[in-house]
Amino acid sequence: MSEIKLIVGLGNPGKEYANTRHNAGFWWVDELTRIQNVNFKADSKFHGLVARANLHGHEVHLLKPQTFMNISGRAVGAVAQFYKIEPAQILVVHDELDLPPGSAKLKLGGGHGGHNGLKDIIAHLSTKDFWRLRVGIGHPGERNEVVNYVLNAPRKEEQVLIDEAMQRAQDVAPLIIEGKMEAAMLKLHTV
Repeated sequence: MSEIKLIVGLGNPGKEYANTRHNAGFWWVDELTRIQNVNFKADSKFHGLVARANLHGHEVHLLKPQTFMNISGRAVGAVAQFYKIEPAQILVVHDELDLPPGSAKLKLGGGHGGHNGLKDIIAHLSTKDFWRLRVGIGHPGERNEVVNYVLNAPRKEEQVLIDEAMQRAQDVAPLIIEGKMEAAMLKLHTV
């Protein structure tokens, strides 16, 4: 059992992307820090916004890469290397096309499923074996529609479902941070 030492929220920097589906990872990490009253600060060495917090009795680094999604691995790799954090101690929170809005799933490892942020993190960490919190955003149905879809805001009814899934994931955050992944998955995946 390995506790989580780095939580990464994936998204794109800039106001024009703030409400887009691709920024679901940012949304979740922002909510976690808001609840805990933690503030991010820019750090060019880590190519992102970083924070250090005591969450549920554990010291955790938080990261929102500011490199744009496709090169998120640069930021994740820099923080992991600097603080000597193992891949199994990293949680990456990201939007997931293969899950419907209202669904959130936790898993260790696996492929990138075409997600360029994950693809780059896998390349920089040289392994797939890090934890992912996958926030369902649904799929547009057509492959050539994906880019446009992830770079647009969810419809109102989708946003309600996404927010509910995010809240359920916040509820199991203490278990995740403590490394009690099976308990967290049981609770999160049983709706």
